[in-house]
Amino acid sequence: MSNMSKTAATVQKVVSTKLSHGSTVFSMIQPTGLFHLGNYFGAVRVWKQLANPSNCHSHLMFGVADLHSITLPQDPLRLNDSIETSIASLIACGLDPEHCNLFVQSRIPQHVQLNWILSCITPMGQLNRMTQFKSKAALRSEDIGSAKLGLFTYPVLQAADILIYKSTHVPVGQDQAQHLELTRDIAQLFNNTVGREYFPLPSTMLAPTQKIVSLKNPSKKMSKSDPDELSKIFFNESSKNIVHKINKAVTDSIEGPLYYSEEQRPGISNLINLIAAVTGQSIQNIEHQISDFTKAQLKDYTSSLIIDELKEPSYRYKQIKDDHALLEKIAIEGSRIASEKAQKTIDEVYSLVGLRR
Repeated sequence: MSNMSKTAATVQKVVSTKLSHGSTVFSMIQPTGLFHLGNYFGAVRVWKQLANPSNCHSHLMFGVADLHSITLPQDPLRLNDSIETSIASLIACGLDPEHCNLFVQSRIPQHVQLNWILSCITPMGQLNRMTQFKSKAALRSEDIGSAKLGLFTYPVLQAADILIYKSTHVPVGQDQAQHLELTRDIAQLFNNTVGREYFPLPSTMLAPTQKIVSLKNPSKKMSKSDPDELSKIFFNESSKNIVHKINKAVTDSIEGPLYYSEEQRPGISNLINLIAAVTGQSIQNIEHQISDFTKAQLKDYTSSLIIDELKEPSYRYKQIKDDHALLEKIAIEGSRIASEKAQKTIDEVYSLVGLRR
């Protein structure tokens, strides 16, 4: 199969949340604090839609990627708080521990065990081609010697995260699609090495939402680290703050009907993307509805939709964010279940590579 057709066969938009019997869905999010709209629409809401009773015959594994977070410097106390905040945020956004497994990556040592096995067969050339490494390292190719090893090799840990549960589907944003292709390559390399089709090659499930970008600078994606508070909206924002931030969002000076064009009208297009994310409608349908709106009316409409969408998660977050005992209980139980699944894989992998009979 050619690279093009191979990719087409393993990448799909999330158009249905109904999973085939026995599927294993896996995804994680880094503990960087409260979720903004990009996190919510690009990942967590899709997880919520998948974690429904109709998928009770599938395994749904959603975690907090705290080991990945330390590839960049972290304040230890702040990181610890952010891990708990992430668990609370996942539950507030609709992930029911009764219908899915919520875990913390660092509590499951088997991730790291499999990471070493896979590191021993992964070519460095493939890691060097990862665009996110170059972006996060902020280095020119000639300066690669000063980059940290963890930042360079974390796609192998990411592959281990996914493969330790023999995942069949991985919902991610477009920026992670390259890493999922590497995961499939590593899985196939392992299978070839041991002479059997042990690991399934997981399919990439791309979130249907277009990338949500900064409200103040549409050339950048929405980011928690952006110092401009007006650039981002968190899922627990007050209605007043949401209206204020949307009203301050960048648009343009083009007169006449509103339309979608990321090149010509990135600010307007971002607001349309937000409407599409909330309503699930196509860009074309929304363009037809809002073509005669003024920019002020478009902002009012966008604000009202976001406020309504976030009302329930925001309320739930306030209810549980300080219940440390409950959040710890959920993390412990979810990590225990995940560890049991992961240990079965490690036992089999160790046997296949000759480390255990």
